Amino acid sequence: MENAAEDGVAVRLDEGNDPYNLIVTDLVALIGHVQASLRLIEAAIAREALLAEQDAVDIFVLDDVTPRYVTASTALKTCDAGLGMALDRLRDPERPARLLN
Repeated sequence: MENAAEDGVAVRLDEGNDPYNLIVTDLVALIGHVQASLRLIEAAIAREALLAEQDAVDIFVLDDVTPRYVTASTALKTCDAGLGMALDRLRDPERPARLLN
């Protein structure tokens, strides 16, 4: 088995695994994880907003975590777009990469 990266990713070249399919599968899984994280962040922002509305009279918020969520969301959206372009390029190198929304 050849070590493909220092993080322990290994590819068995002797079993006929197609590196292309392994990369595409890995990118699809990674995109899924990034999008799941985005949904979690959006839910956390919505929960924080709801709690702020409900407790506005009784509680003073000393630490607003929303800016951190927004910063993380922006970074993940950029990551998602880049991964999507990489996947598009792998699937069809002749087609122009999709535009960032």
